[in-house]
Amino acid sequence: MMPQLQFRDAFWCRDFTAHTGYEVLLQRLLDGRRMCKDVEELLRQRAQAEERYGKELVQIARKAGGQTEINTLRTSFDSLKQQMENVGSAHIQLALALREELRGLEDFRERQKEQRKKYEAVMDRVQKSKLILYKKTMESKKTYEQKCRDADDAEQAFERISASGHQKQVEKSQSKAKQCKDAANEAERMYRQNIEQLEKVRGEWEQEHRTTCEAFQLQEFDRLTVLRNALWVHCNQLSMQCVKDDELYEEVRLTLEGCSVDTDINSFIQAKSTGTEPPGEAQLQGISALWFSGLLHGSPKTPPLQAPAAFSTETLTSTPERKECIYADIAVQETSGNPAPPAHDYRVLYDYTAQSSEELDISAGDVLAVILEGEDGWWTVERNGQRGFVPGSYLEKL
Repeated sequence: MMPQLQFRDAFWCRDFTAHTGYEVLLQRLLDGRRMCKDVEELLRQRAQAEERYGKELVQIARKAGGQTEINTLRTSFDSLKQQMENVGSAHIQLALALREELRGLEDFRERQKEQRKKYEAVMDRVQKSKLILYKKTMESKKTYEQKCRDADDAEQAFERISASGHQKQVEKSQSKAKQCKDAANEAERMYRQNIEQLEKVRGEWEQEHRTTCEAFQLQEFDRLTVLRNALWVHCNQLSMQCVKDDELYEEVRLTLEGCSVDTDINSFIQAKSTGTEPPGEAQLQGISALWFSGLLHGSPKTPPLQAPAAFSTETLTSTPERKECIYADIAVQETSGNPAPPAHDYRVLYDYTAQSSEELDISAGDVLAVILEGEDGWWTVERNGQRGFVPGSYLEKL
């Protein structure tokens, strides 16, 4: 097994003024934040897709019809509609679960951002102090070196002048050499003081760098763990949804196993049978019957003196006058339509925008009175004195 590497041991830089290691780590955390947003966007879009799919399934199931079918096939079809609606509801619930997971990732990302900002502020402060003191130390170094060169030049000049024997020039040169030497000593003191301060700041920076590396590694560990678990949970949710869908559709398959073609045909015959015997053979009506019928209708001269010699189609074809004589009209009493059922209150589940003047705009939570439930899935409703069509699948009974 490969040993666990540490950020604090792998992200240093030999250049005293460079912060390459820290910048690499910071960029990694920013890239990780971008990855969190990408996963969140995936969950957000998947939740939207699951919600759309679920609502469409519910709407399809409620508009499916099938009221004209009978017996076992009707039972199977009703089961399919019910289970399809259950599948749609399950996918809507899955969308809610995905959004809950999404909120958890968003909260985690924001917490990591706040923690990272704290360490960034500390690192920016110590890095800025280190760079300022480094620059100051380099300037004091240059000053010290220059003062040392001036002191050497003054000392050499004093030695040359001392050899010439001019007392006044010797005293002047000696005074200058002393001043240059004092200035060099002061520059050396300032240079040493700056080095000590720089070393102190460097130690503070090094400690903060180690602490920041450890904190960044912990953040990276948490981020990878959370995202891996989130993707794992997401896959489990989708797998469980597939299993749930199959279980619901298995209920439909069980009803289809009980669907019998012969049973449905027999049930139709038993329920809708119009009779078991065909009409009798066509027979020639007797002359006396025709004559008697003519008497009843005021035409006694119509019957012939003898019956026709043979049966023919002309004999069977009756004129409108004879039909009128033989069959009496049946008076049909017109019946008025059944009174409309009383309106029921329904609650609106989803928003709907009317697509024509015959439809009605509705919003989730509205309470409507249903006047007529159309078999095509469009129901006539009334609200505040306005009537119009709305999708029946968007309503639930109170």
